[in-house]
Amino acid sequence: MKVAARAQVPPFAVMEIIAASNARRAAGQAVLNLAAGEPAGGAPDIVKRRAAEILASGDPLAYTESLGMPALREAIAAHYRDFYDVAVDPRSVAVTTGSSGGFLLAFLAAFESGDRVALARPGYPAYRNILDALGCEVVDLPCGPEAGYRPTVELLAAAGPLDGLVLASPSNPTGTVIAPEELARIAQWCAGHGVRLISDEIYHGITYANARSATAAGFPDSGSIVVNSFSKFWAMTGWRIGWMILPEDLLPTVDALAGNVALCPPTLSQHAGIAALGPQGMAAARVRVASYAQSRDLVLGELPRLGWQHVAPADGAFYLYADVSDAGVRSTVYCARLLDETGVAITPGTDFDRVDGGRFVRLSFASPGSVLREAITRIADWQDGL
Repeated sequence: MKVAARAQVPPFAVMEIIAASNARRAAGQAVLNLAAGEPAGGAPDIVKRRAAEILASGDPLAYTESLGMPALREAIAAHYRDFYDVAVDPRSVAVTTGSSGGFLLAFLAAFESGDRVALARPGYPAYRNILDALGCEVVDLPCGPEAGYRPTVELLAAAGPLDGLVLASPSNPTGTVIAPEELARIAQWCAGHGVRLISDEIYHGITYANARSATAAGFPDSGSIVVNSFSKFWAMTGWRIGWMILPEDLLPTVDALAGNVALCPPTLSQHAGIAALGPQGMAAARVRVASYAQSRDLVLGELPRLGWQHVAPADGAFYLYADVSDAGVRSTVYCARLLDETGVAITPGTDFDRVDGGRFVRLSFASPGSVLREAITRIADWQDGL
């Protein structure tokens, strides 16, 4: 029996690091895990209480509409009014099985096999892997240190004919935030050139200092798709619940696809999402973001001690992306040895950049300050011995 060639996508290197970390724990050894892009602490208490109430009530948790419960779609639309001062029709909201489910639906609905879709490099690897599996041609936008880690209209114009652009702000792995005026410029360029913009806004709400993030939902005439999730701001990674804001022309297509691909998003998680969007859920998420800001300050303050170069802005999300090539080994070797010799897990840049990722690592600072301090001490001491 054959295995489909289109399914031959590379695994995440981070998953290998996580597997090695788990094996180390199973052997009774401690691990300081700064590899996973996962907030510490889990969902807000109000979310967990609401889920417990639903389970205790005897609710059968039956299928919902394929695009989600009307109450959740209305709550998400209200969130855009309150958070962004942007009017969103609840009918344009599609609740999805995490942002991952949203990207699959968006790519299936918007792109044909052979379409040219631009991605920032470095960037989240699942974009490329799903697009590759669907037969699309991925076009790299080199957004390394020389470009300030930001995609621009100029980079898009130099990329040749395009059918789509996937844009993340704040970005994984760099934490780069695209200013509202620049996002407007990119959206306008895409609309004028028939390029479908897909805006990954999963880290919205997690920004620092003077960074300002805008939503592509604020440009309703651009034909843009917004993808978001409860995973990061609300720390609900395992609940697998997200959403899209869709343009009118894609609504029927996505509705039909969603019903065939997953029937509906997880019903219990939909109830939990309504609670997350309420005042208590929002307040808890903001408290958590304040803790990330403290952790960010701690890590940035230790950069001279670490000696890492070409550090990305870290204006949002909870990552530090930096060049460690002065260590004299590729980042995959650096991360494997770091874990084996110190118990600290971070992620090699090869997941995010197939060209230059061998020089870079990503460190997640979504951990308590005590863990970060100990991890940085171990990294700095270990580097001194290389």
